[in-house]
Amino acid sequence: MDYSPQLTTLEQKVAEAKRAVETATTESRERLQQRIGEAQADLDRAAEDAKKRADAAAASTRNNWAQMKADAAAKMDDIKAKVDRRNAQLDARLAADEATWAEDEATTAIEFAAWAVDTAGLAILDAIDARAYADERQKVTAG
Repeated sequence: MDYSPQLTTLEQKVAEAKRAVETATTESRERLQQRIGEAQADLDRAAEDAKKRADAAAASTRNNWAQMKADAAAKMDDIKAKVDRRNAQLDARLAADEATWAEDEATTAIEFAAWAVDTAGLAILDAIDARAYADERQKVTAG
């Protein structure tokens, strides 16, 4: 199986995220709220797609990955709820604490994404090795 297209798509998503972050630093809070809503809608669609695929998949590995995506979507719901609560807060101290929390969450999410990419790389290598082994065994059996 050729994993290059999937890795290219992942690379493009990272580039898009980087551009969005760079742009967001100069935008108004209203535009940021709009971006958050758009990102949440995109994640909701991705979570729904993952759920559909998980429902259709029989393999436990696929179910585990789909569950991780669903968990990530739930985390995004939690972040969205906290964003909504933040908008209702007026106290500067609480707002500063929320900003620190949000920055920590962003750092953790980036670290998780890096781990996920590393894990995907290992899973790809394992899949390639498994296919090579299966092909090798098939030649031995046929020969």
